[in-house]
Amino acid sequence: MGILWFILIFISLTGHGDAQGPDSCNHEGGLCRVGNCVSGEYLVSYCFEPIILCCKSLSPTTAKS
Repeated sequence: MGILWFILIFISLTGHGDAQGPDSCNHEGGLCRVGNCVSGEYLVSYCFEPIILCCKSLSPTTAKS
């Protein structure tokens, strides 16, 4: 019976929300932040829903060579 609860919790956690993880956030040019995005950033997605957000800068930085 204990293993059944473990499987149920695992399935519930893996299917929760649209959290994509830190790799996806970094690939999109964002940063994972706990709680809220800082001033000058907006919410793109979630690294780990609902606490860790993927935030991206409002103004894209461009590198000149």
